[in-house]
Order: sequence, then structure tokens, then C-alpha cells
Amino acid sequence: MPRIGQLGFPPFTKAVKQLVWANVAVFLLMLVLERTEPLLHARLVVDFGLVPTLVAQKFYLWQLITYSFLHAGIGHIFFNLLTLWMFGSQIETDWGSRKFYEYYFFCVIGAALVTLGVSFTHALGMNPDSPTVGASGGLYGLLVAYGILYAEQRVYIYGIFAIKAKILVAVWLAIALLNALSAQGGVNNVAHLGGAVFGYLYLKMVPRRGMEFAFSEGFYGLRNRYHRWKRKQAAKKFEVYMREHDRSQYFDEHGNFRDPDTGEKGNGESEGGKWVN
Repeated sequence: MPRIGQLGFPPFTKAVKQLVWANVAVFLLMLVLERTEPLLHARLVVDFGLVPTLVAQKFYLWQLITYSFLHAGIGHIFFNLLTLWMFGSQIETDWGSRKFYEYYFFCVIGAALVTLGVSFTHALGMNPDSPTVGASGGLYGLLVAYGILYAEQRVYIYGIFAIKAKILVAVWLAIALLNALSAQGGVNNVAHLGGAVFGYLYLKMVPRRGMEFAFSEGFYGLRNRYHRWKRKQAAKKFEVYMREHDRSQYFDEHGNFRDPDTGEKGNGESEGGKWVN
């Protein structure tokens, strides 16, 4: 059910604050290195930005996350972190820090995977040897979540113009799509759209309690099916043995023991007036 309200200046929630400070610290470090050690700076951009050839051929898998902490300039990081604060804090307040982190990095990694896949086609002017940097993949995932969860909430542009969240997000995505299809700016906007797509998939496919709950449910379900299968196999072997010795069936279709001498009894009943569980 979409929420209805009005967006103000939210507080810095725990995860948002940690992400902001981490991004600021990395940006300041890279800024100092750019001025003092330009070769090291360039090396770090290649090693920790998203370079598809390095991920695919040399398995630099950490780049699927680390690229989101690098930014190309003050304007780039300022607007990214402002977006993170304005939209992420409300989502974290409703979801909690653990699920917020899970969703954010799910979108970051999803955006990276989309960028990898498209870059090797050389479509939209993309080059798999060029690094991609910025947190925009995760942020576009947050925008999609905000547009769905708070569809009717009004967002004020420059404190003057009010627009519903769902319309603002739709316009934002349309601009990213048009920029991606243009001759310039394809790389970053593909990452933006990749984060938005993965954010939508998360909201539609992952249980409300998050991926940890989904994986645990799947694991225990698989384990229980395995144990049921093992019981059935053991029951079949035992029944073969019992038939060879002219005895009746002792197991039901699920492989559970059934005493043939007791007949049909109520739940928990046994002979002698005793109750069993």
C-alpha cells in the first residue's frame, strides 16, 4: 500500500550516515592523491572502479561494489549523497538498516552486472576497458523503491514546485533512458537503469523480510525434502525385507513408521490409554 505524505528534510539514519561518511572519506583521499600522486590515483581508479574486462578476465569481483564509492568530482558526489540522504533515510526508517543495506548493494551489484553485459556489446559507445564510477546504480534503486512505496507523497523541487513521487521517479528514469540512448553518456546511464531494474525486481520478487529470510526458507525446505526422501528410501528397503519375512506394511507413503497392530486411532492416542506426541 503506497504511503501518502509530504517529503521534508529527513534525519540522517544509521546506514545512510555510514554510507555518506564512507563516500566522503574515499572522495577526500582520492582528491589528495590526485594532487600529490596522480599515478597512484589513476591506478586506484582502474583497480577499484568498475572495469568490465578486469572483472570478466581477471576476476576483480570486488569492483562490483567498490566502484560505487568512487566519484568523478564534487558535483557528482554532492548530488549523489544528497539523493541518498533525501530518499534513503525514509526507506531505512521503514525497513531497518539491515534490509536497507541489502537492497542498496543489491542494486549496486545489479547495476554493475548490467554495465558489464552491455559494455561487451560495445553498444551505446560503451568500452569494456573504461572504468565506471559512482553510486548512481544504488541510488536509482532507492528512487524506484521510493516511487513505489511512497507513490502519492509530494516532493518539493527547490522548495517551490510540488510533484508526486511516482511522477518524479518516472521523469528521472525517462531522462536516464534518453541519455543512455544518446551518443554521449551511455555508460553512466546504463548503470543508472541497471540499478533501477534490479531495484524493481527486488521489490517484486524478494519477501518483505529480505533475502536472508528467502535463502533460509529455501535451505530448510530443501533440507526437509532431502530428509523425507531418505526416510522413503529407508522405508522401501525395510518393507522389502519385511515382505520377504511375510510381515505387513510398517510405513506410510511419507516414510513414517505406522504400527500395523494398532489400527486407526485419533490424534495422539495409543493403546493402554497413553498419549504420545
